[in-house]
Amino acid sequence: MLLAYRILCTLSLVTNEIVILFYVVPVDGVGTKVNEEGIAFYNNLINALIEKGIQPFITLYHWDLPLHLQETIGGWLDKQIVNYFAIYADTCFAHFGDRVKNWITINEPLQTAVNGYDTGIFAPGRREGSSEEPYLAAHHQILAHATAGSIYRSKYKDKQGGQIGLVLDCEWAEANSDKIEDKSAASRRLDFQLGWYLCPLYYGDYPAVMLERLGDRLPKFSEEEKKLLLNSLDFLGLNHYTSRFISHATSCSEESYFYKAQEMERIVEWEGGEKIGEKAASEWLYIVPWGLRKVLNYIARKYNNPPIYITENGMDDEEDNSLPLSEILDDKLRVHYFKGYLAAVAQAIKDGADVRGYFAWSLLDNFEWAQGYTKRFGLVYVDYKNSLTRHPKSSAYWFSRFLKGGEKKNGKEN
Repeated sequence: MLLAYRILCTLSLVTNEIVILFYVVPVDGVGTKVNEEGIAFYNNLINALIEKGIQPFITLYHWDLPLHLQETIGGWLDKQIVNYFAIYADTCFAHFGDRVKNWITINEPLQTAVNGYDTGIFAPGRREGSSEEPYLAAHHQILAHATAGSIYRSKYKDKQGGQIGLVLDCEWAEANSDKIEDKSAASRRLDFQLGWYLCPLYYGDYPAVMLERLGDRLPKFSEEEKKLLLNSLDFLGLNHYTSRFISHATSCSEESYFYKAQEMERIVEWEGGEKIGEKAASEWLYIVPWGLRKVLNYIARKYNNPPIYITENGMDDEEDNSLPLSEILDDKLRVHYFKGYLAAVAQAIKDGADVRGYFAWSLLDNFEWAQGYTKRFGLVYVDYKNSLTRHPKSSAYWFSRFLKGGEKKNGKEN
């Protein structure tokens, strides 16, 4: 049942514990027989982490849907998948929950729904389906999360003492002007990112703006399902990298049912000509620390100030074999990124946001989905051509000093 894992490094702003977040992945998704080799692999991994004083956070689903479920029932488009996910989650709770106290059901369901069943750039690559497909996939992911949460609370929480959450990704949406049209567009953008998932889980149904704009394209929750959804989060995981200026637009340049329904444009240059921030390697990633503070405060205001873990935050460099290793390792821009974003987190905490921890994406350079090995997010450089040798970057050394309380020279923190 369980084969692969990915690892992030993290620090906890509250406890200063060392924490590792990793993903468990189901193989075929069906049947009653558990893959004992997979269980043994994860038992060994969890035990090794704990022996080193590392606290594991486990993500059950990170876009790795068993192929069999896609081929036989259509993946997230069929409601049966909620039951399959429940069996899988129950299996993980039963085998690992005596040591694992932090569970994440699904990572970035928006990406699965939109990029899997709308734009088609992620698996299963559907771009010719109906305009209802992304909302149906999201609907079933929401129910899968809530069902897994109900299982954990009813069977395991009292004995194991853990907590369960959901990870959402969100860019901050900053209105491009003081015009009411742009402010409304920015508000819609946030509802289509966060509200899509958090409104059902905190208020029992989709955001009003989505109900109004999408109509019958949005599936309906039954009254029983609404009761299941409410209070199914112990914490919220937030993946945040960047922000955008948002303008109202009746026509959208992005070929997507999801984006067109929002009637907005995401732009990186303010109407006065100022860029939103310095660009990283990926075309979508600009360095905007103040956006993280704003999105944390927005969540605190709108969703009853839930406990938040920032489960991904970081920036990438372009793969460039022409540079000497010493220059590659001296990643000053990444150090600048983390200083700015961690300062924004500290400001949000002072504002009252209940932030419990912070994960940096990522510990190692790794395979970045559609971008493959062309982008490097790691604190540690991985030499793909020489036996995967690891070399800490300047950002890794900076984090080490930061976790120890910071080093100062001439009265200034480095």
